[in-house]
Formats: sequence, C-alpha cells, structure tokens
Amino acid sequence: MPRAKVKRKSTAIDMTAMCDVAFLLLTFFILSAKPKTQDPIRAEVPAATVETALPDQDFAAIIIGQGKAFYKIEGADLKIETLKLMAAKYQMTFTPEEIQAFASTESFGVPISQLKQLLAVPPANRAEVKQPGIPVDTNINNELYNWVHETRTADKGLRNVELRVAIKGDSKEEYPTIATVIKTLQKQKVNKFSLITTLKQK
Repeated sequence: MPRAKVKRKSTAIDMTAMCDVAFLLLTFFILSAKPKTQDPIRAEVPAATVETALPDQDFAAIIIGQGKAFYKIEGADLKIETLKLMAAKYQMTFTPEEIQAFASTESFGVPISQLKQLLAVPPANRAEVKQPGIPVDTNINNELYNWVHETRTADKGLRNVELRVAIKGDSKEEYPTIATVIKTLQKQKVNKFSLITTLKQK
C-alpha cells in the first residue's frame, strides 16, 4: 500500500520585528555620531604609530598652518564661559545670539576685534571667510595666550579640572611658528600638551 504524501507548506517568517530593530539601531547611530568638521585651514598632520581618541570636553586645540594660528574649544558650556571671560578682559559685549553662535563654532582664527563679524556670518558660509589667524606675537599682542589662559580659568570654574591642550600643526609648517606657540604655552606653565597626528600606515 503506497504511503500518503504530506503536502509541503512553505514557511513564513515575520520580519517586522527585525526591521524595527534595524531601523532603531540605525537611528541611534546617526543621532549619536559626531560629524567630522573641517578646519578653517588645511593642515597635513604628521603620522604616528599610537592612536588615542580626542576627548569631548575639557580640551582645546591650537591649529597651525601657513604661519597662522587657529583655536578650537570642545564643549558648548566651556566656549560660552571662555567668551564671557575674554569679553570682560577686552571690555567687549556680546549679544545672546552672538554667544550662541560662538558656542556652535568649531574653530576660529580671527583677532577678537573681528570676532563679531565672523559670528554674523551664517554657519554654512563661515568656511568661505578668509581668517587671518589669532595674533600670537609673544612680545606685542598675544591674544592666543589670553584665549588659552581664559579657557583654563573657565574649565577650573566649571568642573575644577585642568584643561588638556593639543597642537595640530601642518607637517610642512616652518619651525618658528610652532616654537612661538610652544613659548606661548610655556609662558603660562603649560609644559604638557599633546600633538595631533594621523595613524601611520604599516
């Protein structure tokens, strides 16, 4: 007697839950990712064999290229407090809109007398503005010294921690510019700082 054949049925898997999880993960990574910002000046940094992530707060970087110095502060609250201290030092006033614009600025390289004009430019167009660099003359006018000093003071007041300072210099930059920036840091007893590099290929 022949065996009865059981009719095969195709299996169906409900993928709705899997799609929901995938889109939730994708949304999380997009919202939590920090976009890479472009520096106001191109700097081809030297390569190194050690890779260490840059901190998200209590950190400031001096970008050097083409004989100019630019400054970058991490953390909106630290930027706002630093700007208030600099405004008091140079007897200037900034509107709430200018303060918020400064808090969203990644890096800048203008004398403080030109900072208002830079903040008036829409964020999308600031990369097109030609910035002359922050004055760093060690004898006459050293605004970079004041920016670093007031950032350190602001960080002490906000979180009672020591500000970490890093230098991001073009590998083709002439030594005198780098030496002037290092002297500026040493003048306020900042003898420990980091150098921002790229990862050397094997």
